Amino acid sequence: MSTAKGRKPAAGEGNPLLLQSVARTMSVLEAFAGQPRPLSIAELAAAAGLDKSAGQRIAHTLQALGYLERSSVGLVPGKKALYRAFDFLRMNALVESATPVLHELRKSVNERVDLSLLDGTDIVYAVRLQSKRETFSATLVGRRLPSFCSTGGRAMLAALPEAEALGILEASDRRPLTPRTTTDIPAILGKIEEARRCGYALAIEESALGEIVLAAAVLDIHQRPVAAIHVAGSLSEWAEDGFRQRISPLVMEAARALSHTYKRG
Repeated sequence: MSTAKGRKPAAGEGNPLLLQSVARTMSVLEAFAGQPRPLSIAELAAAAGLDKSAGQRIAHTLQALGYLERSSVGLVPGKKALYRAFDFLRMNALVESATPVLHELRKSVNERVDLSLLDGTDIVYAVRLQSKRETFSATLVGRRLPSFCSTGGRAMLAALPEAEALGILEASDRRPLTPRTTTDIPAILGKIEEARRCGYALAIEESALGEIVLAAAVLDIHQRPVAAIHVAGSLSEWAEDGFRQRISPLVMEAARALSHTYKRG
């Protein structure tokens, strides 16, 4: 099958077991990650590195199956995409075990509580229990953040061997999310080492202005990080020292409890 001239290779290209037609189909769906708005067929094809004909056929197929829908101004992800997210969440034993722990923590802190999973160089939020004031994106599961500037990411990196954590940092796109995002690798390593010593990571306005966040890693039976529990507060209500003193023991205890639960599973 022909592809657009100059198309960048798909992930896994060269693997004899990888179906390029499936990879190209997924690249069309993934185009919305970089452009969160309705897209035309031409825009979808360009974002996926396909010629217009291939993009049109794939988009038509996805629309027929319900994974794309047409809005008044272009194509958007369809409701079928939500079904697959539901399947992931209901079949994930860690998410199931975490939910009551997170609800109890939310009652104690009266702030937003999240569960994130490590995915390559990023974290992805799997559970989000919002507080009284939130931006829209902060309430949504499936949101991704770079691990290097997120407290959950740093907490999980602190539980990895140093060489492995460094490899993840070096492979990361370390563009700042706010003016206060730390992007220098030695400085990030210093924050990871602080998380290793304290048992939790803390960040102030590194992924969202006005926000202070603290997180601790959840470990599996091999002491490998599988998730992180976050609590996020507003700097209009919390000073750093007070937030550390109040939130850190509760988050670390919740992470330990979930680690034990996960090991028994």
